[in-house]
Amino acid sequence: MESRKPRREFLAGMGALAAAASFPEVPLAARERLYPPVDLTHFETPIPPRPFELHKRKGGAESMNSPFRIAVINDEVGQDFGRSCEVIAREFGLEWIELRGMWNKNLLKLDAKEIAEARRILEKYKLRVTDIASPLFKVDWPGAPKSQFSPKGAQFNADFTYEQQDEVLERSIELAKAFQTDRVRCFDFWRLDDQTPYRAAMNEKLLAAAGVAEKKGVSLLLENEAACNTGTAAEAAKVLAGVKSASLMLNWDPGNAASRGEKAFPDGYALLPKERIGHCHCKDVARKPDGKNYDWAPMGRGIIDWTGQFAALKRDGYHFAVSLETHWRGASTAEESTRQSWAGMKDELQKAGAL
Repeated sequence: MESRKPRREFLAGMGALAAAASFPEVPLAARERLYPPVDLTHFETPIPPRPFELHKRKGGAESMNSPFRIAVINDEVGQDFGRSCEVIAREFGLEWIELRGMWNKNLLKLDAKEIAEARRILEKYKLRVTDIASPLFKVDWPGAPKSQFSPKGAQFNADFTYEQQDEVLERSIELAKAFQTDRVRCFDFWRLDDQTPYRAAMNEKLLAAAGVAEKKGVSLLLENEAACNTGTAAEAAKVLAGVKSASLMLNWDPGNAASRGEKAFPDGYALLPKERIGHCHCKDVARKPDGKNYDWAPMGRGIIDWTGQFAALKRDGYHFAVSLETHWRGASTAEESTRQSWAGMKDELQKAGAL
């Protein structure tokens, strides 16, 4: 298990990534010693939203016509980033990818050479990045009882402290610039038995973070995560109502909502402000034999009506990402599990008239 990165080292890494706009907290020599500077000059122009993009690929992959940016989270295929990109681009025929981690590192812990190599691979396979799947705010809320969901070790190779969250935000924004996206995923702190005494302060923290992101031309995507205080659509609707910022949008995850017992579609989805949905994670769940708990399932083989969900997103004018987050590991490997789940997702998209 990786140990927590000291504040000085973490800030130095962040400074190296943002060499084009140096951070005064870290001397230039320290930045260059830890992580070589990265030239971001040709990534200064953000990718504008393009509703109803026509996805076409040469070299044998079929053409795709979808209102969505169809993507896969890269490390759901595997930790070999080159192989993941090859599968997503050439086998699945996609043009979009979501970045979370690679080479057994969380994305935020990549050094300058690794960032440059990742960009080279993305360019090789002509893949564009939907968002930075950051672990921002996946921490305990200070002063509250420790959450039963707070992990003992790193999750997805991330183990940052609450005190480091401002740096996590800054580095995530710089990574968004480096990978030419305008979106960063975040969370709502590890789940408390009673979040009521802390809810107003949590909302203020989310609002402040959205303000920082907005100044940099970036939107935050709050994911409804079962182990966090916003786990369902009902909870997401309340938080979005309490945090009135166009720069805080929702990463709608029906699978996570269903794992908390909510009927994600159509009931949960009906509660959401559609104009605040900025991303969508795609995975499925199935009930365990006890009828109460849930296991992950490949897309199309669980309880979620994904055909209906995709059709509703299309009807409501949604045009951002629908990103496969497999989680299910019932096949021989992560790659094969994702391959089977993509087949199910593709079928659901086709049935919905969204592919």
